[in-house]
Amino acid sequence: MLDFVFAVDDSVTWHMMNLRKNRSHYSFLKVFGPKQISSIQSYGAGIYYNTLVPCNGRIIKYGVISTDTLIDDLLHWKTLYVAGRLQKPVKILTQNENSKLQAALVSNLKSAVTAAFLMLPESFSEEDLYMQIAGLSYSGDFRMVIGEDRWKVQNIVKPNVPHFQKLYSNILRDSPQVVYKHHLGRLEIDKSPEGQFTQLMTLPRTLQQKITSLVGPPGKNRDVEEILLQVAHDPECGLVVHQGISGIVRSSSIVQSAKTILTAGAKKSITYSMRKLYKMTKGWLRKTS
Repeated sequence: MLDFVFAVDDSVTWHMMNLRKNRSHYSFLKVFGPKQISSIQSYGAGIYYNTLVPCNGRIIKYGVISTDTLIDDLLHWKTLYVAGRLQKPVKILTQNENSKLQAALVSNLKSAVTAAFLMLPESFSEEDLYMQIAGLSYSGDFRMVIGEDRWKVQNIVKPNVPHFQKLYSNILRDSPQVVYKHHLGRLEIDKSPEGQFTQLMTLPRTLQQKITSLVGPPGKNRDVEEILLQVAHDPECGLVVHQGISGIVRSSSIVQSAKTILTAGAKKSITYSMRKLYKMTKGWLRKTS
């Protein structure tokens, strides 16, 4: 199934026009009109999905997100839902001249690299890096326990290494924190407390806050920089970062999945879930055979 995401400046107007043209794409929520649909869109990851939609002989799903919400997620990883999807190779069909959005897209990729560095050892392969990056948005996602192919990340990365290279090679070459041996497909990073502190200080704001809440004792108001310096000296620094990311993803994935029952309707939700379970079982059988 093809997966589309539309970033729109005015969600209410977009849904109003889409309801006129493609009313059948919507669940029973269409009776409440574009304003209520846009209001529901704002919950969870801020994206409204219509799924199992027939289009030119294919089945597609498409999500609608406001441009401002998208930029916020790209910069700050508030939900890491759409930002996580855009850390993987995607096809951008059309894009307006929004310099803020362009900068946010690049910032998201740089943040993904930094988070992956913190969770990887001192020396690793390019494929290791891309596996770590592709797995960021699945960390803590309950659907990876039931509903998704457990080898999904591997299936995304292995056939698409050249596309990941195209997406990240310039960032890796320009990063002062990594030795990028492109001809060998290997990378080396600074794992000293100083190096890790520099990386932690450039992480998106929401992730820094999650890490702070994990490490800082309740009720004690400590400076974020002070706590991140403590984490940088911790041998389990990578694990703390992973737990912070999992906390972000877990919250948004639960709310977004619950919202899908409303936006897709009961029949489509059951059909979509059964397809996911089939893919998960098929993947498990393939790997164990």
